[in-house]
Amino acid sequence: MISKVLIANRGEIAARVIRTCKKMGIQTVAVYSEADEQAPFVSMADESYLIGPSRVNESYLNVDKILQVAKEAGADAIHPGYGFLSENSKFAEACELKGITFIGPTSKVISMMGSKIEARKAMKKANVPIVPGTEDAITSKEEAVEIAKEIGYPIMLKASLGGGGIGMQVVNSDEELFKAFDNNAKRAESFFGDGSMFLEKKIEHARHIEIQLLADNFGNALHLFERECSIQRRNQKVMEEAPSPFISETTRNKMGKAAIDAAKAIGYTNAGTIEFLVDQDENFYFLEMNTRIQVEHPVTEEITGIDIVEEQINVANGKTLAIKQEDISINGHAIEARIYAEDPKTFFPSPGHITTFVVPTGENIRLESAVKGDYQVTPFYDPMISKLIVKGQNRNEAIKLLIETLQKTSIEGIKTNVPLLLEIACHEAFQAGETTTKFIEEYFSTIKK
Repeated sequence: MISKVLIANRGEIAARVIRTCKKMGIQTVAVYSEADEQAPFVSMADESYLIGPSRVNESYLNVDKILQVAKEAGADAIHPGYGFLSENSKFAEACELKGITFIGPTSKVISMMGSKIEARKAMKKANVPIVPGTEDAITSKEEAVEIAKEIGYPIMLKASLGGGGIGMQVVNSDEELFKAFDNNAKRAESFFGDGSMFLEKKIEHARHIEIQLLADNFGNALHLFERECSIQRRNQKVMEEAPSPFISETTRNKMGKAAIDAAKAIGYTNAGTIEFLVDQDENFYFLEMNTRIQVEHPVTEEITGIDIVEEQINVANGKTLAIKQEDISINGHAIEARIYAEDPKTFFPSPGHITTFVVPTGENIRLESAVKGDYQVTPFYDPMISKLIVKGQNRNEAIKLLIETLQKTSIEGIKTNVPLLLEIACHEAFQAGETTTKFIEEYFSTIKK
């Protein structure tokens, strides 16, 4: 049984995992870089260890150092959070070889789903609808142009590995594709060590909707309904909600079944998410699978009452899922607003010294934060500093609470996207549930995309 967990991450997700471990009576170990020495998550853990300088490749991506600390601290399990090493199959394999429980799926499954090309093949085999596109990696820009002519523009040019919109670009012509291919391939090579690219048909007026999965080691799998994640900038999510205000109960059931079928087909275990693009007629297409907990998991927890981190640990402990699909229901509506340390007009990061950090608390308000009061935001990591989650008995009630909370939020010393979040929450298209992945581009034309 797991008795001590090392959290191979930082910020709000490290604090989030520590909180559930404490609830379960499990000891925790934090690892931190020099830049995070005063971060709240460091003092929350039972033990904490400095693992290197501020730069991620010398600290949070240093597999050998993290495993060394795990051994020194006597940790028998590692929770990777999201980002960093969470979807690194080599890290998961290294944990397996060291006899340390990796709280997530197997390294084999991570490797399979980490390649978008291999993931598309696996989903097609499992009869999950996929976006029309290439079956294999494209070797040259000349080949890409020829294939694009067959698929038809607009086209999504994508890197096979990685995420966060890196190596991804919408192209509308042969000329655009020819110019974009080498640049995106080089960027993907730089970030992920693999510059292979593929093409997908661009689904117009699409919504980004994902299904949360849980699966144990005994062939049981279930879904925790869907999250609407259509409000994005530069292919990064800004605001999410559950359930989706768009899809019908029929589509919800179909998507849930498709996600479960996919999980069983690849032998998936632990928590994971299948992301879909959904068109205006509610046709859905597999986009990718995230083999980890998601940033936006709290909205699912709020409407189901299920602690997803606790379920992750139980599955890693070899337990059978204690809940069944028929036991889960949707209770109310939840919205998450990601608070970024960035200029709300350009999306450029805004590191600096936070002198005031006030976010109202109260019933149906949940704050997952890397920040407490006086805090230095460094340029070394993702600029997301907090997540504000609100819940209402219905969507209108949740929106009202979100607006009220954002209006009373005060963060001084740096620029944040709170003004943008408030504009979105007050926008008539958002309030009507009429959002697609082009929402910010269509309605906020003064913002640099």
